[in-house]
Amino acid sequence: MINVKIKEASGRISSFEMSGHADFAEHGQDLVCAGASAVSFGAVNAIMELTGIEPGITQSESGYLKVDFPDGLDEKTDGQVQLLVRSMIVSLKTIEQDYEEYIKITFTA
Repeated sequence: MINVKIKEASGRISSFEMSGHADFAEHGQDLVCAGASAVSFGAVNAIMELTGIEPGITQSESGYLKVDFPDGLDEKTDGQVQLLVRSMIVSLKTIEQDYEEYIKITFTA
């Protein structure tokens, strides 16, 4: 199962973490894993390209990704980051609705 943990406090998402594998299908055929990866990496790439910030990124080939968004951004830039990351969450929730036994999203403070 893919576990997505989103850290949110006071209405601001400060990080997200993805780990695990969906095991929906064989490696290379797993559309849940491919979808979740495309959505998360696309969002991170969009944040970097469109806002100019460099989030802290930790990843491994084992299916782990953690992205930390910097504190102290100006209001406009932080608003853009938040919009893009929330858009990612909407897409991940859509995947979760259809494949709930393969991906789980949780929020922590």
